Amino acid sequence: MRHAEIIDFIKTLYGNKNFIPLHEPVFLGNEKIYLNECIDTTFVSSVGKFVDRFEEMVAEFTGSKYAVATVNGTAALHIALKLVGVDENSEVITQPLTFIATCNAISYCGAKPVFVDVDIETLGMSPESLDNFLTKYTKIKDGICVNKTTGKKVAAVVPMHTFGHPCRIEEISEVCKKFGIALVEDAAESLGSYYKGKHTGTFGEASAFSFNGNKTITTGGGGMIVTDNEALAKRAKHITTTAKVPHPYEYIHDEIGYNYRLPNINAALGCAQMEKLEEILRSKRETAKKYKKFFSEFDCIKFIDEPTDSKSNFWLNTITFENPEEKELFLKKSNSNKIMTRPVWQLMNKMKMFKESQSENLKNSLWLESRLVNIPSGYIETTNKI
Repeated sequence: MRHAEIIDFIKTLYGNKNFIPLHEPVFLGNEKIYLNECIDTTFVSSVGKFVDRFEEMVAEFTGSKYAVATVNGTAALHIALKLVGVDENSEVITQPLTFIATCNAISYCGAKPVFVDVDIETLGMSPESLDNFLTKYTKIKDGICVNKTTGKKVAAVVPMHTFGHPCRIEEISEVCKKFGIALVEDAAESLGSYYKGKHTGTFGEASAFSFNGNKTITTGGGGMIVTDNEALAKRAKHITTTAKVPHPYEYIHDEIGYNYRLPNINAALGCAQMEKLEEILRSKRETAKKYKKFFSEFDCIKFIDEPTDSKSNFWLNTITFENPEEKELFLKKSNSNKIMTRPVWQLMNKMKMFKESQSENLKNSLWLESRLVNIPSGYIETTNKI
């Protein structure tokens, strides 16, 4: 296997740095100006003009009517699930190939995850696997989809756009409509990704984006609920602000709420990042093109390109090895050469918290888990030629 050749290519691509991270934030514009302005106003917590502006910018960029900023993507997904009716008496169908935050958010609602398989091409939920599971294991009772095995309602389906590659979300949406189940997208990794010309996160009742330090753009830590449902958006803003009833000076709260609103100082960073998002996305597409061309000469390694009908943000570039042993060897060699690479997450159904969760035929997820590697995907100036 040509591991040394791959390592040399990545080093050259990133300017022969002493250490090449998997992904790091990049600050190209008004970040310091906006942060200083925020500090000067003293409005650094959950109230301030940058929060409102950041929400408006994300809503406009994604083509959504409403956006509600939260402290992180997990909080955004938690509230989105809660507001579509997920509770302790329900189940949520998701994919096992995902970051732990997906299942944590489901668990915060008191619900149980159920796992269906992913597609090899998209790395995201397979609509066929979803449809097969629902057909085999559920029934419609009094207009509600109920799991025949557990007797619990299936309250939501949560596909994830893995590493920024859109899943077949339109088909998944049709399956959800067929069974009367709410669709909530985990779009944490997919800001700047599109399926059939429509931005990810805009196909379901609500979605969640993340702006963690390792994402395409960052607010340090932060998330966003995106929806076209005005009532859902208003309630999301209310309960993420401790369910405080507006009043000039009294502290009145009308339900259990959450201290989940994004601080203004983080939003200031987000506004500056949004101004440079298109430039960052262009750089990431150019890097992906170079990887694609390079790996096209390999027989036993495949570069994961954007799926059919999709435009990916290429948040994390990904390769798969035919041989799992070669994958492990490459991880050791690349990291020992100070090039940060990593395997995909351990499948959720293997973790002790979720090993009792129902699942059905996860062969694609298992195949990918044993062969997939993320390679450096950070911003590179587009003038850098290779």
